[in-house]
Parts: sequence; structure tokens; C-alpha cells
Amino acid sequence: MSQASSVGFRGVFTALVTPMRAGRGPSPELDEPSLRRLVDSQIASGISGLVACGTTGEAATMSPEEQARVIRIVVETAAQRVPVLAGVGSSSTANSLALGRAALAAGVDGLLAVTPYYNKPPQEGLYQHFVSLCSLGAPIMLYNVPGRTGCDLLPETVARLAERPEIVSLKEASGSVLRLQTLHRLLGNRLTLLSGEDALNFALYSVGASGAVSVLSNVAPQQTVEVWQRFASGQHADSLQLHQRLVPLCDLLFCEPNPIPAKAALHLLGQLDDVLRLPLVPMSSPNRAKLQAELASLRLLP
Repeated sequence: MSQASSVGFRGVFTALVTPMRAGRGPSPELDEPSLRRLVDSQIASGISGLVACGTTGEAATMSPEEQARVIRIVVETAAQRVPVLAGVGSSSTANSLALGRAALAAGVDGLLAVTPYYNKPPQEGLYQHFVSLCSLGAPIMLYNVPGRTGCDLLPETVARLAERPEIVSLKEASGSVLRLQTLHRLLGNRLTLLSGEDALNFALYSVGASGAVSVLSNVAPQQTVEVWQRFASGQHADSLQLHQRLVPLCDLLFCEPNPIPAKAALHLLGQLDDVLRLPLVPMSSPNRAKLQAELASLRLLP
């Protein structure tokens, strides 16, 4: 399937975890070899693109220098085989601009820009924040996840922003099928809309989403891609059947704060150490047992 078009990004983009390992200091270090292997594995599995340093990548626990390093590694390893986006999330517009400049210097194809978190800006503040990011001149995927940020990017504000040529896509993670229908009605084909809720991927494809930015595809990339590809090729019944098979795994990947379960799953799959930075901690034993059983039922375990 196509990865990007004149109206935005489409297909399955993996919101990459950032592999880490215990270091000499009090904070875990980046695990660069595992990150390179993860990128190669993702691309070999058929995903459409990669997102580095988003929420799933624990960007909030990294220094700007570490974020730039992760982004450079992902860009270098991807080697233009798929588009790479970089998260520029911050509660400060100035910080987001600085992160965006560094990401573009590292060679990314676009920016994933979440609504500024914690300080709850009004809609006009959100509008001005994203317009400021447009000054960087790069394709931007807006990201709305009110349950995580404390603010909601409303459809009318998205419609205003869609007048800017730099705004090409929206990752919508409000958890509302109605919201995506409203956006599709207001926007038409001005932006590509992508699912930000793995358990709702099929439902959102059905009302106009052009793919997903997925946590699930860290763990089950081929299956996540197949759901999208079958839907996009008109095999809707097959797509739904495959999606429903993945829903229990989706639920488990969000039964504790993301990316705790995703890292536990990738550790069980032998791809990285189960190491996170505080205040995140490894998955609880009862939930880990359920996750392992579900991975086994899907025949994903090595």
C-alpha cells in the first residue's frame, strides 16, 4: 500500500518503543543495537512507516540529545525504505520547535505533533501552537489524544489547521468513532486521518481512516498490516476477522500504561530487554502471564 501521498501519510506506521538496557548510572541507557534490529524487523514485516520518539518511545524521559540520537539511528537504519516521522511533543511551543529542528536535521520525513500536554491550552492556543510548527516547513501529522494530554483538539480547529499546506495528516486517539466521522465530514480529503486506537482500527477504517499509527504493530506487525491491507483492497470481512483476533492482544497492550505492556511483549518475543525509565516500571506479574498466554495463542512466541 502507498505510504504517503499528496494529501498525507497513510498505511500502518509503527509508534516505535525505544529499547533500553541497564547502564552504569541510575538511569537506563539507550540500546542502540536492539533499536536497529527492531527497525529492520519492522520494515521486513511490511509496515508503511515509523514514528520515533513518540509517547510509546518514552520521549518524555529523554534529553533532547538522546531524542536526536534515537531519531538519527532510526533514519539511518530505515535508509529511505519507509518514511520516518519524529515526535515533537512538549508542553512548550518553543521546545517543540527546537525538537522539530533537530529532527529535521537528522533527516526525518515529517513530524508527529501532539497537543501540548498538562497546561490545557484553549483552542486558539492549540491553533497558534501548530501554526508555529508550520514555520519549520515540514509535513506535520497532528496527534490528538485527550486522555493523555488533558486537552482535546476539536474538529473545527483541525479544519482551520487543514488550510495550512504543512498539515497533512491527523492521528486521532480520542476513542470515538463519531469523532472520526465528524472529522471526515468536515475535512473531506484535505487530510489523511489515521487511527490512534488499535482496538478501534477496523471501526475507524470503516468510517474513513487511511491507516493507523500503531502500538500493536511493534508486537504483531505483519498481522496489523494485513488488517489494513485487506480492508484497503476491499476484503472487509477478512479484515474484520483478522482484527477481531487481535483485539484481546490490543486490550492487554493497554491494560497498563503504554509502553509498559509493549516492552514486556517484545521482551517475551526475544527482541529487547524489559527495561523502562522511571516513573514507568515493568509489567505486573499477573498481567504479564496473561500477555504471554495471548502471544502464545496467536503463535507469536519464538
